[in-house]
Amino acid sequence: MAAPEHVRVEPGQVLRGYESPPRRPGSWVPHRPGEIDHHQPEGPGFGSQGPDQGYVLRLARDLGDRLELYPGENLGDVIAGCAEVALKRASIFGRAPVIHDLTVAVTVWGFLDEEPPDELVAVRRRMFEGVANPHHYMERRRIAAAVPEPTLRLGSSEVTRAHSADWGSLLSLG
Repeated sequence: MAAPEHVRVEPGQVLRGYESPPRRPGSWVPHRPGEIDHHQPEGPGFGSQGPDQGYVLRLARDLGDRLELYPGENLGDVIAGCAEVALKRASIFGRAPVIHDLTVAVTVWGFLDEEPPDELVAVRRRMFEGVANPHHYMERRRIAAAVPEPTLRLGSSEVTRAHSADWGSLLSLG
């Protein structure tokens, strides 16, 4: 490693160069409790796993000022619920979330509409109320479950057209 000029070096002193760390024989294998050695667990309550899921919150910060909220709707609740939908969409495609995932989520729920249908506003008020609270994980999962996979596989422009024509066709509220 190079030393600064103010460090005295004795003439003839052998300076140490780079050395590799000792080689470890064999490959690493998971052997501690809690290590996942096959695939991510699946089932009710596990959600949709995917890489870099926290990035959706950064994307939401950019989208937040474009959202149309009605009295009684909370921005934190909207972001928490729509983030679940966006993460579900990203995991279907096996990647980290991108802005289109979040755009699809807020479009499906009508948060980009200047005047969404009254029935949709009533549904989303009921479903999104208080979901920003970490104790309301299952409520956030219900929001994500209400948006079926065929809807999430659509492009953002297709979702916008379908939402304008019949918003109910994009959701599974039964």
